[in-house]
Amino acid sequence: MAVKKEPNGRRSVQTEVEVPGTPETVWEAIASGPGISAWFVPAEVDGRVGGTTVCHFAPGGSMDSVARITEWQPPYRFVAETEEGPGIVATEWSVEARAGGVCTVRVVHSWVAEGDDWDNEFEGHSWGWMSFFKILRFYLEYFPGEESMLVQLAARSEASVAETFSRLMGPLGVSADTDAQRVRSGEDAPALAGDLLEVQSGKEGFSVLVRVDDPARAIVHMIGIPMGRAMHVSVRFYLYGAEAIGKAGRIEAEWQGWLNERFGAA
Repeated sequence: MAVKKEPNGRRSVQTEVEVPGTPETVWEAIASGPGISAWFVPAEVDGRVGGTTVCHFAPGGSMDSVARITEWQPPYRFVAETEEGPGIVATEWSVEARAGGVCTVRVVHSWVAEGDDWDNEFEGHSWGWMSFFKILRFYLEYFPGEESMLVQLAARSEASVAETFSRLMGPLGVSADTDAQRVRSGEDAPALAGDLLEVQSGKEGFSVLVRVDDPARAIVHMIGIPMGRAMHVSVRFYLYGAEAIGKAGRIEAEWQGWLNERFGAA
């Protein structure tokens, strides 16, 4: 998404998505710790002016993102600020009700700068939100308000984008040229069965979303991103419901072992 530039030096970039649900339901998904954790990364929210949002991008707090809430207007809008490269960056979240039982969720990052040094990074943030917003939409469609847990797995591939896609997706019954369909893994892969929601594959990498009922009720997001001379492979299980969460340890062990065998540890 292009950066909007104003004469006073303010710059901004925004992303939006239409999702099912009432403003109250959608607000819970974007403005509470359990809600954010159900489609993004593990998070906590102290929902008040002067409170904070904390998003955990890695275990142990080494990659925590902490923002201070400056405006809080449930169920429609809040603003949180962080101090980053260009200075103070304000992130505004808003929920707008639409006809037909849907809402528009909009996120706007804004900052003040004299040059273009940070424009590409914030355009990248915007495209990143588009990927996670797809998970938000499916979460609100299939698992709204359910208890959740995220299992994150990773591997490193020395192969091309196309070969990495084939080595990961072939045993799972997923191909790049299929529309929505039922998929099921073969005998040489961990259990995976469900409905294929989206497949994207090209020179820049790949992204696959599946709503599964085996090995547990979950949304599975599988991506491959070129990083230098290698490919970063990521598999995320967003597990929903107590029964699914109880299977998290087994899923993590089986899938990480399988990924390491096919590619190599990240």
